[in-house]
Amino acid sequence: MRHLRQVSFAPLGFGLTPWVKRLLIANTVTFLVTLVDQDFFFRWLAFSPSDSLFRPWGIVTYMFLHGDIWHLLFNMLVLFFFGPPLEGRWGGKDFVVYYFVCGLGGVALSFLFAPYWIVGASAAIYGIMLAFAMAWPDAPIYVWGIFPVKARWLVAFLFVVSVLGAVGAAGDGVAHFAHLGGLLTGFLYLKRDWRPRPGVSRVGRGRPAARVVTLPREERKGASAGAAPPERQGRGRGEEALLDEVDRILDKISAHGMASLTPEERRLLDEVSRRHRAN
Repeated sequence: MRHLRQVSFAPLGFGLTPWVKRLLIANTVTFLVTLVDQDFFFRWLAFSPSDSLFRPWGIVTYMFLHGDIWHLLFNMLVLFFFGPPLEGRWGGKDFVVYYFVCGLGGVALSFLFAPYWIVGASAAIYGIMLAFAMAWPDAPIYVWGIFPVKARWLVAFLFVVSVLGAVGAAGDGVAHFAHLGGLLTGFLYLKRDWRPRPGVSRVGRGRPAARVVTLPREERKGASAGAAPPERQGRGRGEEALLDEVDRILDKISAHGMASLTPEERRLLDEVSRRHRAN
């Protein structure tokens, strides 16, 4: 059996992508380590506006601290479900940059308006949910596994809760300004094109269920050596050139993510995929 190359970009249909896996492991391991002496680790690794000059690393390390198992569980479940589609579309580098930018946005708003220290990945996680809702606004999200809510309305609800909490629920133990900072920073990042390279801002409302064709590379090698396999005999140079172009596009997706494709490249993949299914 030949090994096939396959690329898919269906929301909630991805396996665990590399950076999502690393973030899940890092957050879980950090939580277990902090159980040894939570006060000590929080004192040195949490973000505190009043101590930010003396412990500047807190602007990053706070994202890996969680107050209890439920805090950790919620954030990691959201990352597990919503992170892979985005990383698969953008590529790992753009995904992890966006993740940390949203986390820093939570720090910035907390620094300006919240005098207390904060912990948790929630600012980055809220940014991930926002990006998912912008990419697939009508994707159903099942609240408690029962009630379907479109992604756009769920994020809109979380935004309203964050605003109301920020202005009227001080002292409830929830970092509402961090949540709001993650949402606002994520929105500005995507809309204002704050990106390390072209592609990440085009979140797009692509067809979620689309599939890109799978092609065996072994056939390509046989053809170049002059020994085309039986199923390829009789194909013209036009088809050979088409397969060369598809291979080039698949390599581009592997290196830079779906967002790097031009409209012409996307149309070509759709056309080849339709032919592949028809055959």
